[in-house]
Amino acid sequence: MTDLEAALRAGVRGDVEFGVTARALVTMDASNYRRVPLGVVAPRDADDVAAVLEVCREHGVPVVARGGGTSIAGQATGTGVVLDFTRHMNRLLALDPGTRTAVVQPGLVLDRLQEAAAPHGLRFGPDPSTHSRCTLGGMIGNNSCGAHSVAWGTTADSVRELAVVTARGRRLRLGRGWAGAPDGLRALVDGELARLRTGFPALPRRISGYALDALLPENGADVARSFCGSEGTLGVLTEAVVDLVRAPRARALAVLGYADESAAAEAAAGLLPYHPLTVEGMAADLVPSPADLPRGGAWLFVETGGDTAAEARARAETVVRAADALDASVVTDPAGQRALWRIREDASGTATRMPDGSEAWPGWEDCAVPPARLGAYLRDFRGLLAAHGLRGTPYGHFGDGCIHVRIDFDLLTAAGVGRFRVFSEELADLVVAHGGSLSGEHGDGQARAELLPRMYGPELVALFERAKAVWDPDDLLNPGMLVRPASLDSNLRFSVLPREPVDVAFGYPSDGGDFSAAVRRCVGVAKCRTTEVSGAAVMCPSFRVTGEEAHSTRGRARLLHEMLAGELVTDGWRSTEVRDALDLCLSCKGCRTDCPVGVDMATYKAEFLHHHYAGRRRPAAHLSMGRLPQWLRWASRARVVSLVNALAAVGPLARLAKAVGGIAPERGIPRLAGETFSRWWGRRRPASGGDLVVVWPDTFTEHLSPSVGRAAVRVLEAAGLRVALPPTLRMRGRPVGDGRTTSPIALAAVLLGGRRERVCCGLTYVSTGQLDRARAVLRRTLDLMEPVLETAAPVVVLEPSCAAALRTDLPELLADDPRAAALAARVLTFAETLERHAPHWRPPRVDRPAVGQTHCHQHAVLGDAADRRLRAAAGVTGEMSGGCCGLAGDFGFTKGHFEVSVACAEEQLLPAVRSAPPGAVVLADGYSCRTQLEQVAGVRGEHLAEVLAAALDASGDGGRRTAGEGWRVTDGG
Repeated sequence: MTDLEAALRAGVRGDVEFGVTARALVTMDASNYRRVPLGVVAPRDADDVAAVLEVCREHGVPVVARGGGTSIAGQATGTGVVLDFTRHMNRLLALDPGTRTAVVQPGLVLDRLQEAAAPHGLRFGPDPSTHSRCTLGGMIGNNSCGAHSVAWGTTADSVRELAVVTARGRRLRLGRGWAGAPDGLRALVDGELARLRTGFPALPRRISGYALDALLPENGADVARSFCGSEGTLGVLTEAVVDLVRAPRARALAVLGYADESAAAEAAAGLLPYHPLTVEGMAADLVPSPADLPRGGAWLFVETGGDTAAEARARAETVVRAADALDASVVTDPAGQRALWRIREDASGTATRMPDGSEAWPGWEDCAVPPARLGAYLRDFRGLLAAHGLRGTPYGHFGDGCIHVRIDFDLLTAAGVGRFRVFSEELADLVVAHGGSLSGEHGDGQARAELLPRMYGPELVALFERAKAVWDPDDLLNPGMLVRPASLDSNLRFSVLPREPVDVAFGYPSDGGDFSAAVRRCVGVAKCRTTEVSGAAVMCPSFRVTGEEAHSTRGRARLLHEMLAGELVTDGWRSTEVRDALDLCLSCKGCRTDCPVGVDMATYKAEFLHHHYAGRRRPAAHLSMGRLPQWLRWASRARVVSLVNALAAVGPLARLAKAVGGIAPERGIPRLAGETFSRWWGRRRPASGGDLVVVWPDTFTEHLSPSVGRAAVRVLEAAGLRVALPPTLRMRGRPVGDGRTTSPIALAAVLLGGRRERVCCGLTYVSTGQLDRARAVLRRTLDLMEPVLETAAPVVVLEPSCAAALRTDLPELLADDPRAAALAARVLTFAETLERHAPHWRPPRVDRPAVGQTHCHQHAVLGDAADRRLRAAAGVTGEMSGGCCGLAGDFGFTKGHFEVSVACAEEQLLPAVRSAPPGAVVLADGYSCRTQLEQVAGVRGEHLAEVLAAALDASGDGGRRTAGEGWRVTDGG
């Protein structure tokens, strides 16, 4: 233990962490920069903050305050001690509806304040796109704004009082009329009144530099306002009194289409006299599908408010009439508005990838110019990009003249970094020429502070340095930011990564086969850190439960980044720090869809485990559950099933089996079915006629819940389809399956005395990182599936996790085998099969409400649109919840995971089931989901196929009704 660490532990009641993991998690924010700290402290109160500052001052170690870590310019990183306010100092201390104020701690997440204010008809005005994870302290430090700044201004406009601790330990209460001003600040301002009155550009989004003009007498000498945007360089915030605004009772959204972004930008300023709540702009290259938007190549999102829905809509229609737009629409449906705003909020992530998949980076994320000059500025900006051979996709707060953009800088080579510097200098000059600010929202940090003399001139920048010296004469707080800055091309986070691709098992097709590029996808947007439980989102279930950064997708990506860098995490694939962080990853794949940049931590985890345990002894759970298909094939022999089920029952042998297999003692061992799905299939007479569909006998359906397979066959045949199973082989050489086809390769294996062969998606091997075995299993599967691939038959996979493995893991593990992509393209879910191959069939009426959860792999990989349409056609009402059931294959069965597993289920699934209306069916297409429901809640979940099969049996008509339009259009979907 170092002297610094010992002194902090002696003087601080909060968490003091100097370990590798804690430091690795805060080496980066959402910027291009990386700095390795000495340690991390999570203070409990202002006394702790003062103690940290005293110790660090004595040791000459700098201090950086950090909130959600979503800063774009590098100001939330440091080489000394990082103060993490998100763990303890994260409370709402008071909310007074009468005075419309709230008292908050710096680590409070903005959405928590909004939730507390909403019942009173109030809200905090500024709302950055990171509102679900950014903190009030970070917003004050950066003077954040958000989409509603045209109505409610910046954070500085909403701050009333601030409690801060200075670097030398003084506790100040900042406010108007010089309240809390440190000694010397008033004298400095009084001596520079003329410069302060003329040196700042007049525009709504001027964030760059120190707001010393707020200290002018005509501006109320507001010390709290001048502190906003100081990026933690003047003092450490411990408490804030903020103003709240009256939220409109109703809102409407006018969506205006324009030919291009310049036309939209030129129109934006003309809409401000109508007092909109937002005037946001974005172009087609950031919109996944513009089908639901008005005609055009760029759009303005203009939100209006009112006391009634009619009033809000009338104001939106007034905006439409006043706008010179190609096309327009007014959206009043709250769900429709949320869907559109989600596109805008995710832009900070989606903009990191160009349309061709190449990378783009922040650095010039939020310049601002006077709104009336925005169109001209954008044209000049596009010209500068073209001159440097660069590309970017501008979007942002058009009504305030603030543009966000990620640019495809090459930050991996010396030549590319050199171009980054030259472009930055020329763009700074361009912004200044248009009367703008280098930062219009996210602060200067390391990205822009070096260029402030181009905006303010050397004299005013020298005044900034004098102000910093008044507050922090020892330069203890966040040195290198705003004044005496580090150069904008140093400390780049990419410089430490390996230059050659790392040898890996997966193909990473979206990242050119480069694992480093895959890890670079995480830019720190931190959407994975949200604790919101509404909607269909899944990511990130373990973080939602533990609240620990190491258990977020971003935290794990940061550790993988440091593993590749080799400076802090030094033992590469053998790293215990990375292993431990990944241990609570449920491999739900939620991040693959919910992360704006498509980080796929489930794949990264499998890759890591593959290397980590190469040539080493694996955990018992990897052998027991990772090789589940092998064990179940052995155990499902007719004479063995009863014995296995008896041994698995509660008792000493079951306890022993769980201990040996690394299974959580709290878990029950599932019972094997008395008859496998394939045996049932082999003794029945298949229906003839209709399109051929091949039902995949996944391990879970085959051995543990064959009722799902039987039900699916019942429904598919009722829909007029001809069902078959994939070919299999027996030791005696007799092919079974559909009884008509078998693979020549498989036949050869039989003639050579091959063992029993079955298709398998390899899921359990992949999730435990046994990738060599997974590839062998998948190649054998492709051999068996060759005759199916020679037909046009779809492959119907009933278990969502297996379908996802076949669609994604299979082609990414066997990229060299064209059969892998061919099979992946054939995979359909149960609902997709009926929709595509029996479009005129009408399902039986169920007419019951339903509760349950969309399977996380279905949400992330497969999509559930067809399922929703099928449920609606059958009269199954109600919405499925989001989140993850928490069992997640082997995860919830593994020893040490039970509490987290159950806590994940308590997020959304179990509350939804408990509040189910009378007679509701509990839908759970995944075996893990059904098992979790049974073991934790004592509830039986059903696959949708089982529900429909039961309805067919009850109706007695077989469901073979083909008149009319069919079920595919019954809900307008």
